[in-house]
Amino acid sequence: MDDVVYTRAGQGEPLVLIHGVGHRRQAWDPVLPLLAKHRDVIAVDLPGFGESPPRDDAYGVEPALRLFREFFADLGLGRPHVAGNSLGGLLSLALGQAGLVRSVTALSPAGLWTYAQQRYAIGMLRTHYHLARRIPDRFGRRLASSAAGRTVVSGMIFDKPARVSPEVIFDDMRAFGSAAGFLPTVALTKGRGFRFEGPVPDVPVTIAWAQRDRILARPRAAELRKMCPQARLLVLPGCGHVPMSDDPELVTRVLLDGSDV
Repeated sequence: MDDVVYTRAGQGEPLVLIHGVGHRRQAWDPVLPLLAKHRDVIAVDLPGFGESPPRDDAYGVEPALRLFREFFADLGLGRPHVAGNSLGGLLSLALGQAGLVRSVTALSPAGLWTYAQQRYAIGMLRTHYHLARRIPDRFGRRLASSAAGRTVVSGMIFDKPARVSPEVIFDDMRAFGSAAGFLPTVALTKGRGFRFEGPVPDVPVTIAWAQRDRILARPRAAELRKMCPQARLLVLPGCGHVPMSDDPELVTRVLLDGSDV
């Protein structure tokens, strides 16, 4: 599958990493070298995000399942382990439900929301998307150059944005603003779309929620148990919605434990 761009590193059992809406595969860079000591890690850019070109037939859960089925086959991965953040967490749960993967680790997954929570999350993402499109490069670089500016730009997704390099913050902002897949993806959330109901049978599942997630509210454990009765439920202390930069060592342990089956 030539039009899905990915980074691959390491040896061991395959672990596919799926980013959130508006992000890109580099979201996993803080944990990729740690994971690569133990796993064959494949971090993908979803169509229309990062370096993967847009595809009219690639948005929504069912199209994503078809895409990943083909992607797994092309790379000879069989049934890999999978981990995802936000939208990537939702797609990971759907891959588990479809029986296409060996294990699922979902970090602050989308789709487990109430209607009000969904409207809030999508509204916040739309606002950040339009800001990212309109901020001139010169001003964007100035914002990213200071800890306070990085907090303004990325404080909704990272708990510790001041720790993220100016280059990463600026590149993330430009990638978000130019993501051709963003609007087609969020359009699918109208009404009550993009809600994951479960169950995920016969596949080990870990759901880890960032303690300081400012995008998605953490569902009650009882609600998660209805969808994934056997899931391992965790809280990631000191982490924001995209936890990989906030605590790479903790997220690495969660991903390795979740795929140790």
